[in-house]
Amino acid sequence: MSQDLDRLLDVLNVEQLDTLLFRGFTPESRNPRVYGGQVLAQALNAADRCVTPGRRAHSLHAYFLRPGDPARPIIYEVDPIRDGRRFATRLVVARQGGKAIFNASISYQVPERGLEHQDTLREVPPPEDVERHYDYYLRLNQEAPGSYHVPSWNPIDYRPLIPVDRPTMDKHPPRSGAWMRTNGRLGDDPSVHAQMLAYMSDSFLMSTSLLPHALRFDDPSIETASIDHALWFYGDFRADDWIFYDLSSPRSGGGRGFNLGALYTRDGRLIATAAQEGLMHLRAEPG
Repeated sequence: MSQDLDRLLDVLNVEQLDTLLFRGFTPESRNPRVYGGQVLAQALNAADRCVTPGRRAHSLHAYFLRPGDPARPIIYEVDPIRDGRRFATRLVVARQGGKAIFNASISYQVPERGLEHQDTLREVPPPEDVERHYDYYLRLNQEAPGSYHVPSWNPIDYRPLIPVDRPTMDKHPPRSGAWMRTNGRLGDDPSVHAQMLAYMSDSFLMSTSLLPHALRFDDPSIETASIDHALWFYGDFRADDWIFYDLSSPRSGGGRGFNLGALYTRDGRLIATAAQEGLMHLRAEPG
């Protein structure tokens, strides 16, 4: 396991303060806000530890209420709202300074067999033919020193088909995708793999809705932020094996962009689906 991945696992494994109370921290970075995937994964980690063993998270519905301050701890409070025969529900509220910054409803199910069908993974280049996100930024910085920020750590191997930051921000249809896996092997606990997938699932969604407009997140003409996030899990998978994130944005408007993501194993098995709406607020023109 890489040191960066080991550090990320420590971050996602929140500290238990009381039976239903947990505390999480944010690793130091240049990001002025807490990465949404971190909060998703930490909330799932807290909820997982408050449910009967043997039940698996099958859906998560979350809202990002306020920007998280990376310099402050995040307190997660779990409400064991329901325990049924096959399903259980946990509500999680994340707070900083006494104010809610995030909430989530997570549903758990006892695994069972059922009728199955799924969409087919489209034809995409294999991960070996796609440049690593980290290497891409290293290369751009060599070509134009200081123009691009190279991530300070590298726990996830992301390989997007269309890079988020491009020297020429040309327009693309709102359809993209990315290969991803952890930079190192994880253990065999399915909950850890689900938490890691929740962490990774917050990447590249909003950038898909920006593709037709040829804009970056930090473009001064817009204000961007995640508003909500939903995630559905289907069966067992490994976050340390290649997963393809098939991304599309059916609609943007009203200052918001809607994005969908389907997550497939390399052999084409659909393991999860994500949906997210993001803020795409047009700033007022000067003067």
